[in-house]
Amino acid sequence: MLTQAMLAYLCTPITAEEFLKDYFEKQPLLVRREDRHYYDDLLTWGMIDKVITTMHLSHPEITMADARGGLSKEDYCYPSGLIDAGRLYQRYADGSSIILGNLESHLPSMASLCRSMEAEMSQRFQANIYVTPPGSQGLRSHWDSHDVFVLQISGEKHWTLYDTPVTLPFRGMRFDPAVDQAKEPTMDFTLKAGEMLYVPRGVMHDASTEDSPSMHVTIGVLNTSWMELVLEAVAAVGTQHAAFRQTLPPGFTHPSFDRTAARAQFKELLELLTAHADFDSAFDHLADDLVSTRHSLLEGQLEQVTRLPELNIGSTCSPRPALLYRLRKDEKHITLSCYGGNVTLPIFAAEPLEYALVTPRYTVTDLPGDLDDDGKLVLIRRLVREGLVRIEF
Repeated sequence: MLTQAMLAYLCTPITAEEFLKDYFEKQPLLVRREDRHYYDDLLTWGMIDKVITTMHLSHPEITMADARGGLSKEDYCYPSGLIDAGRLYQRYADGSSIILGNLESHLPSMASLCRSMEAEMSQRFQANIYVTPPGSQGLRSHWDSHDVFVLQISGEKHWTLYDTPVTLPFRGMRFDPAVDQAKEPTMDFTLKAGEMLYVPRGVMHDASTEDSPSMHVTIGVLNTSWMELVLEAVAAVGTQHAAFRQTLPPGFTHPSFDRTAARAQFKELLELLTAHADFDSAFDHLADDLVSTRHSLLEGQLEQVTRLPELNIGSTCSPRPALLYRLRKDEKHITLSCYGGNVTLPIFAAEPLEYALVTPRYTVTDLPGDLDDDGKLVLIRRLVREGLVRIEF
């Protein structure tokens, strides 16, 4: 399951294309399903208990929330900040929710889910897990500065969605309960195990349990926006043209300051920016930043490198699932960027390299191009060692 197109898996029976066209950043989506075990491969109560009781995590990797208030980290942590599992479970039994943040760093299933979504959507993803006891509410009505996919793993949770006080808030924007108050509900429903809810950033919402405990995963989309692209382009122009680096006029804060010349200079800078901003350079920078910061997910790599001597021309291979990489070519070389590093090969290896990374299943001898059998084996050995390709032993 975790090797298939993850967006389609989350949205079924809505197609990924329908979701991106009609819902993404536009409106909430509630996906109903009868299969209460739809997410069994992703997460179980046993997995969560193991994380809490054996991984020795600290606050704020694990936190607790209670809409009633009066809860502090000292209620469930040792003085060092390490989670006291016994007291944490006592607070849970008393009605407080458990929140496990960034669980993609600790559970392979969550890591695979997030990486698959990152490869599909070219955005960063994180997985937070919420464990809520019966008859309680963890967080008051609020909006988030990131889109979320809510996967109901077990039990049920009642959700209410309201208006959208801020349309597509930037990541640096924060919800202020003194400013944004929930208005009339727009959606009111109970999310059951196996179902999914998508909530665009900026939509007010709250959730509570009724008669049963609840566990759900919130997959957050840490989006890269057009604002960031524009700011990157502006910064690049600013490093090349001294006019952007000049100090603002002396006395510009004075009430009597005449802004006429400054306004004209500002207009000139905008024209300079329009003339020199490099879209491709800024775009490449953001793409490289995403790819270079995705660490490797190499489950089974010990066996791969140990048994690498068994590789032969008839061996069956496949690319690592959900690879995030970039390719660059010049007249003599092709460079593959992945996992924060680079692999540079002669240009004649470009065709078999690309084939090895995009073909779901193939034998070494299937590699196209001008490489002889020995060359094909050398290439696959290199890709296996780099954690880009797996051999099917």
